[in-house]
Amino acid sequence: MELKLDRLTKQYKQKLAVDRVDLELKCGVYGLLGANGAGKTTLMRMICDIQEPDSGEIFYNGRNIREMGEEYRDILGYLPQNFGYYPEFTAYKFLLYIASLKGLGKEQAAVKALYLLDVVGLADEKKRKIKTFSGGMKQRLGIAQAMLNDPKLLVLDEPTAGLDPKERVRFRNLISSFSKDKIVLLSTHIVSDVEYIADEILVMKNGRLIHRGAPEVVTQEAKGVVWECKVEQKDVEYYIKQYNVGNLKNIGDQTMLRIISDAKPVEGAVEAEPTLEDLYLYYFNGQ
Repeated sequence: MELKLDRLTKQYKQKLAVDRVDLELKCGVYGLLGANGAGKTTLMRMICDIQEPDSGEIFYNGRNIREMGEEYRDILGYLPQNFGYYPEFTAYKFLLYIASLKGLGKEQAAVKALYLLDVVGLADEKKRKIKTFSGGMKQRLGIAQAMLNDPKLLVLDEPTAGLDPKERVRFRNLISSFSKDKIVLLSTHIVSDVEYIADEILVMKNGRLIHRGAPEVVTQEAKGVVWECKVEQKDVEYYIKQYNVGNLKNIGDQTMLRIISDAKPVEGAVEAEPTLEDLYLYYFNGQ
């Protein structure tokens, strides 16, 4: 199984949203990491054949997706950033409705809907109207609708935005459980969402893919620029204004700072092992 993007480009007036992206994806979980406005949503909408690129092509198993048409959409599952739903529908009826749009038969739809509601932890809520759901419950329902046709390609755009930490952990576990024998592309600017579940990290900035690799590999791009140092609490504001500060912790009358800087920020600063969050701050400081 392979999804190939060949020089994919999309421009809106003066803004080049996606700039000649070349990419090959096979089975696994890919975390698309970038600041807001980096081009992640536009890229995913083109992959889902919702938007047409200005130039470039997308191939699934060697076939152009534009030529595949409905055959391509049959293997696709998509959860957009703003998941639309019908507030008066119950969770179960909503899944039956979406299943009918995806061409599933009544019996198959009923079985699949009940199964997925159980998988995402909503079996006991199947008769509740969606308008009564929390944000996390709606997102879990969104995953269920994306999985109705057992897609080979699952595309998730900012799926955990606005969720509390517990719901985000549950959501990440769901993604991991669904990822076998599939291509899963998960876009986010929340680093922890992809740090533990992604097989590869794709870093996108200003419409271009600037780096890719396993999490433990891409973090090494920030090797030598992450520092930890103790400063007087009265000087903390100065360092925040002067440097890219990733974290701070008060220790007695001093404060431990984690600073992203090409040069040693202060005498006594110690080089620290970079994390994916450090890498994000290194690439997207000020965005």
